[in-house]
Amino acid sequence: MFFSNPSKSHCFNGPLKVTATTSLKETTRTIEDRIDGLISKLIRSFEKQYPGRYGDMTFEINKGNKYYKIMEVTSSMGCIASRSVHAFVSRQTGAVYKPAGWKSPAKHVRYNLLDNASYANCLERADWAGGYLYIR
Repeated sequence: MFFSNPSKSHCFNGPLKVTATTSLKETTRTIEDRIDGLISKLIRSFEKQYPGRYGDMTFEINKGNKYYKIMEVTSSMGCIASRSVHAFVSRQTGAVYKPAGWKSPAKHVRYNLLDNASYANCLERADWAGGYLYIR
């Protein structure tokens, strides 16, 4: 595990600490690989609900200064019909946020892609519509 959290494994209220053996490059590669895994799960979820309509929904990743923005792109007859923000992921900590709007994430962390248990929970609950991002 690249990050440690002194409190409970499912609670991400404080900043996570980088261990001495972790390099920024390794952390970035891990976050990007896990974002790809999340997007694969979102696509499978869409295909399961709407068989044969995979081309209608795709996901893009926009890399910003602080966050990766996961964009949901809907197309109709080969033309882009709409774009919406599906989630934000912190480039430093791997924290997954529900979007508050087009430009910024909501206040509370939903999952952490660098924590194996949280990542597994995220993949287990992930759906293309984003319901897994609501706090329960």
